[in-house]
Amino acid sequence: MQFIYVLLFLILLLVLRSIRQVEQYQRGVKFFLGKYYKSLEPGWHLVFPIIQSLTKVDIRTKAVDVPLQEAITRDNVSAKINAVIYYKVVNSSKAILEVENFQYAVSQLAQTTMRNVVGELELDGLLANRDAAADRIKEIVEGMTDKWGVLVETVELKDIILPDDMQRTIAKQAEAEREKRAVIINAEGELIASTKLAEAAKILSAAPGALHLRTLNTINDVSSDQSNTIVFALPLEVLRAFDKISPEK
Repeated sequence: MQFIYVLLFLILLLVLRSIRQVEQYQRGVKFFLGKYYKSLEPGWHLVFPIIQSLTKVDIRTKAVDVPLQEAITRDNVSAKINAVIYYKVVNSSKAILEVENFQYAVSQLAQTTMRNVVGELELDGLLANRDAAADRIKEIVEGMTDKWGVLVETVELKDIILPDDMQRTIAKQAEAEREKRAVIINAEGELIASTKLAEAAKILSAAPGALHLRTLNTINDVSSDQSNTIVFALPLEVLRAFDKISPEK
């Protein structure tokens, strides 16, 4: 009788030790005698020692910081680039069976792919279209990780570090471009101003006495100035106005 109690106790102890819990954010990969048996959903499961084993896989989205990689663009400019890649496991059995360490594999694949993609682009295209470069990296990496049961959600380029001499060259180019736009805007302003002045001159010359009134208005404006010396050119129209009001001979 005691033997039965001992046996029952040992069986109960074995069952208790065989209970394994899979969390909500995990999936379990169960092996039986070394062979893949099935994938386990969250909850409690029996995994008997020696003959069975369980590997848990975290299926939450992971952010992997891809360290700085030195690459050469298609126009032979050296640049250091780093990125962050977001991915998640969508098939736990493939993530365990198809690759030894999927976290390390994804990181290494992202590094080599980033260097290759940068080598396909010119520097101007890389700086102007970072999103396009990131999408290209994501497309290539996702094509490889799909057979590992890993889904790449997004890739973001963080920093593009250029050599000091290249940074100075780009800064000079940007400054020259700004000066060019300033000159063009100033010239366009001068053209508009000259057009308006020509139209005003036509209007003033067409109306008798208009220029005289404009001159008086200018004198009124200048009279409020605190300048000690004012040089004023008297228009011929004013002289003609005085000539008209002079007594006839």
